Amino acid sequence: MTKQDLPRSIGVWGGAAIMVGVMIGSGIFRTPPAIAKEMGSPLLILLVWVAGGGLCMLGAFTFAELATLYPRSGGLYVFLREGLGDCPAFVFGWTYLLLTQPLALAALATVFAEHLLLLLGVKADAWLVSAITCATLLLLTGLNVTGMKRGAGVAVVLTGFKTLALAAIVAAAVILMKGDAAHFAAVPAPRSFLAALAPVLVAIFWTYDGWSDVSAVAEEVREPQRLIPRIFLLGTAGITALYVAVNAVYFWLVPLEEMRDTDTIAPLVMQRLLGPAAGVVVTVLIMVSVLGSTHASAIVGSRVMFAQARDRLLFSFLGRVHARFQTPSSALWAQAVLGCAASLGVRQFEKLIDGFVFTIWVFYGLSALSIFTLRVRRPDLPRPFRCWGYPVVPAVFILAAAGMLVMSIVESPRQTLPWLVVLLLGIPAFYLWKRGVRHSA
Repeated sequence: MTKQDLPRSIGVWGGAAIMVGVMIGSGIFRTPPAIAKEMGSPLLILLVWVAGGGLCMLGAFTFAELATLYPRSGGLYVFLREGLGDCPAFVFGWTYLLLTQPLALAALATVFAEHLLLLLGVKADAWLVSAITCATLLLLTGLNVTGMKRGAGVAVVLTGFKTLALAAIVAAAVILMKGDAAHFAAVPAPRSFLAALAPVLVAIFWTYDGWSDVSAVAEEVREPQRLIPRIFLLGTAGITALYVAVNAVYFWLVPLEEMRDTDTIAPLVMQRLLGPAAGVVVTVLIMVSVLGSTHASAIVGSRVMFAQARDRLLFSFLGRVHARFQTPSSALWAQAVLGCAASLGVRQFEKLIDGFVFTIWVFYGLSALSIFTLRVRRPDLPRPFRCWGYPVVPAVFILAAAGMLVMSIVESPRQTLPWLVVLLLGIPAFYLWKRGVRHSA
């Protein structure tokens, strides 16, 4: 092991906890009301949830092959560099460093801060929310710097708690039988299905996001060729089933028109199940859920920056490994600082997640394209796991990612244009970077 390698200390449970820990965050509590405001049929909404999970499963099949082929830190960055070259990989890392990861961390920690203030009975002032957001990111970063085993252990505990809590909501609804099947009847929709599809998919993909993140810590997974496909496929399938069941319970207990009048659905559901005193219970549940997701996301994001810096495609200090704890400490602290900057600069939760989903799906599609180039250029490489349904499965995933981006641009060009500009500026930045590297050499 060289001084820049990371030790293989993650087992199947730790990897699954990181993956599921990122996936179960704020979305399952906040996005259902936003989706209800766009569509009029609960059954159609459930179908879109199934379709969103199915699309992520296609991506999981694709990325499982790539991650076992290259079990290194970095995930999408590694796939892009090996499959498409240095320029797309640099642009991804550039965008991930400046936009994608800071926006994700800020969005997650913001929800934690809002609910902490709600629990304490303190008015959620914007500056106070940002201050708590920053403090949360710095504290979690300090924990992750002290070692991957400890970080993965915390991820297991937090993920287990919130997964069991969501399963308990489903079980309680079934046992207590307090719902009404009439709530699944369609009501008038604010606009057409096609017009609503873009914002609905943004909300759903934010909620599902994290299905690809185990690939970013592949270098630290024990027996990656055997364990990574299990983590990818079982984790994605399990979360899809859980999300569809939870949303069905939401509709069973709360009529769609009533759901439209709230910002978060979980308090209403818990009140219907357990009575008025359930407000504190659900607030704590959301806080733990979001804290776990922020923690796992910080683990994953730092590995992307670390991998790119190690390849001399990003600032070299981000590739340093802590001498004592063997973690990418510089990358961890850098993303925490940038997450704080995003919180102070953007603030609104909806704008944070819109920017994140738009930028990450650009690179999901491009990363999946790598499976085709590598099958053609490197057919000799051993493939412990081969994507099921190749070439149809990755092709459908790529087309869906492209369609998602087109719909987002058409839906809100003013909002997506700044993100697209920052992304495209990565191309000239890459050539300036290479010139600087050659000059220093």
